[in-house]
Amino acid sequence: MSLPVAPPPEKPALPDFQQRYELLVASISDYAIYMLDTDGHVSSWNTGAERFKGYKAHEIMGAHFSRFYTEEDRAAGLPEKALATARNEGRFEGEGWRVRNDGTRFWASVVLDPIRQPDGTLLGFAKITRDITERRAAQEALRQSEQHFRLLVQGVTDYALYMLSPLGEITNWNIGAQRIKGFSQEEVVGTHYRRFFLDEDRESGVPERALETAAREGRFESEGWRLRRDGSRFFAHAVIDAIRDEAGELIGFAKITRDITEQRAAAESLEQARNALFQAQKMEAIGQLTGGIAHDFNNLLAVLSSGVDILNAQQPQGPAMRVLDSMRRAVERGAMLTQQLLSFARQQPLEAATHQANALIGSFEPVLRRASGPQVSFEFDLAPRLANIVVDEARFEATVLNLVVNARDAMPNGGSLRLETRNVRLAEREVGTLPAGDYVRVTVRDTGTGMPPDVVARAFEPFFTTKPVGKGTGLGLSQVYGFITQSGGDVRIDTVPGQGTAISVYLPATDAAPSEEVSTARPERVLIVEDDQLVMAVASDLFETMGYQVLTAPDAVAALQMLERHADVDVVFTDLMMPNGMTGVDLARTVRQRWPAVKIIIASGYPQGVLQGEPVDPHEFPLVGKPYRIADLARHLRAAS
Repeated sequence: MSLPVAPPPEKPALPDFQQRYELLVASISDYAIYMLDTDGHVSSWNTGAERFKGYKAHEIMGAHFSRFYTEEDRAAGLPEKALATARNEGRFEGEGWRVRNDGTRFWASVVLDPIRQPDGTLLGFAKITRDITERRAAQEALRQSEQHFRLLVQGVTDYALYMLSPLGEITNWNIGAQRIKGFSQEEVVGTHYRRFFLDEDRESGVPERALETAAREGRFESEGWRLRRDGSRFFAHAVIDAIRDEAGELIGFAKITRDITEQRAAAESLEQARNALFQAQKMEAIGQLTGGIAHDFNNLLAVLSSGVDILNAQQPQGPAMRVLDSMRRAVERGAMLTQQLLSFARQQPLEAATHQANALIGSFEPVLRRASGPQVSFEFDLAPRLANIVVDEARFEATVLNLVVNARDAMPNGGSLRLETRNVRLAEREVGTLPAGDYVRVTVRDTGTGMPPDVVARAFEPFFTTKPVGKGTGLGLSQVYGFITQSGGDVRIDTVPGQGTAISVYLPATDAAPSEEVSTARPERVLIVEDDQLVMAVASDLFETMGYQVLTAPDAVAALQMLERHADVDVVFTDLMMPNGMTGVDLARTVRQRWPAVKIIIASGYPQGVLQGEPVDPHEFPLVGKPYRIADLARHLRAAS
């Protein structure tokens, strides 16, 4: 008789809270939550683990958890290292690629905690895994985007792109900023951006006001001069944008700066060209009107002049004769006025020839000095090796005289007047509408009252004058303008009210040589070197009486400078004893060495026997004693070589 088989003992019922906990873990699908034994074998499996890793519980229970790792991670021993870290340190946490049942990979966030009994005995491990592939992809996309943005910012070279702290300190720096401003990142990060501003802008608080405006309005935009590392300036267009966090708190500023120096210069050049074209068109229109009036006026004067001649032929007497004389003088003044108007209108016939401007100026230097008046200090600064120009000699001289008289009138209480000549090379439309090329510039510069812009704009118009009634016709500068433009040049006025004026005429340079007829007709020129003003005045009168053009110098050094500027000096007449350490003999020997064609005469008030130093050899240089007469000078000039 067989005994009945006892049924297996029932599993003891779990406490209610433990059942609920197991149900909770088993039902979680967003996390893989499972247990490992002490060697890393899977001992439990929840729904999330099944969903992530693709294994049913019966497929994975008892398998080693290393099967979830990639081959390269298993070869590197990462599973064992994870268990060792959790065992020794109480926790392991990491991220990495894991492999599903179907062989696909996902990026996992893993936490591995050891499970111990109260006495510390290790029972196994609790493992929590989450699939964060999408989050990692988003982070990677963001990282790449940020990297690309950094590369973009760093790669921009035409703009300075950098960040500022809320206080204006530089926090980063791109290549464009380094190229434009000359500072490396190490030199500027942590410093205040006010270092790029001019001293006057820093003193007036411009950098701080810019940040305040950007913080208040969200943006600040400006243009102005900024400084590079080497101290040079550039004209910048700058934008400052405020940067705020999600809560609206200011965390800094984004600053963009561009060097627009060339664009600004181009814009200014274009504006100057437009103004020059407008001025030229205006003057052309006025010239045409003036020329037409002058021609008609000449016709009327011709009728009046003929009528006066007819009446004069009848031999009038008494008051009639005086009236006719007055009419004749009025007709002559009217004719002169029309000539001036025709000169402005560029309708005067010119007798143009090739000339050397220094020679033309030097030929009537005494006239210019007398015209400048006794209260004006007149200095000539004539460039050596000046190019030739093609002009009407008489009208060129009248032009320079006009400019000198105008400069004198601008200095009623005296001042300094300087006449300069220079070779210049102009770019296209650098001066008025002149084409690019080589020019000779003649400038008359004064220290007078200067002119405001509205006067400058009308200075060349006929009959425009700022002088009192009866002190000027207003035709001087208009004649200058008309003659110079008719000769292919232009005129420019540079002036500052209260500081003086410089009027420059530009005439095209030419390689042609001056005509022989002009050069042979030039009177000889003498340079008198004398430190006694009274003696110099007497010597100047004597040489002018003999028909010489006179240049003067107070000592030997000034004389050599004068010879550098005036290549057409024929005679040097020098005193023997002079200041500044260079005697007349020293000067004479230097002149003979450098300008052998120049005649030299030495004058002295001492007898040869009492002269200090080496006596003058009369066979080396002619020596004339003081006082001298015209006959003495003429005799020595004939003997000089």
